[in-house]
Amino acid sequence: MEEEIILVDKKDKKIGSEFKLKAHKEGKLHRAFSIFVFNSRGELLLQKRALGKYHSGGLWTNTCCSHPNVGETVLDAGHRRLKEEMGFDCELSEKFSFIYKAKLDNELTEYEFDHVLFGKFDGIFKINSKEAEDVKWINLELLTKEMKICPQQYTYWFKKCYNKILTYKE
Repeated sequence: MEEEIILVDKKDKKIGSEFKLKAHKEGKLHRAFSIFVFNSRGELLLQKRALGKYHSGGLWTNTCCSHPNVGETVLDAGHRRLKEEMGFDCELSEKFSFIYKAKLDNELTEYEFDHVLFGKFDGIFKINSKEAEDVKWINLELLTKEMKICPQQYTYWFKKCYNKILTYKE
């Protein structure tokens, strides 16, 4: 059964709901979140999206991202998806939000009011292979260099908010 996501206006006020794939096909603005988990060494946990994902398969991106379900808060959804995708949970805090719109593969448009959440974690994780085909901890200085050399290897939303992530990094 396909999940419904929350449609919002440009101030993140709920204006309705829609099935996820239909919202992406029609380019409707909806609520989303992106999680950035750092370890005690300041490295960021990246995931390489599984090739079978409905868009952006095989690209590197932040630790976890998704959409809250109808009736679910952004933080509750963040904890749920961290467990589902990465096999762990940690304390999360929202740092900022932004809106972006991008045409993606498979004739889909991502138009999101994206809440950016940070967490810290040093434990063991087990990735869900349906969600991610690989993960890595990476130093932000090295990541910045890699993104300049091969920007096509990273998701649109990750590149869109990366510089702001650097300013919020604790």
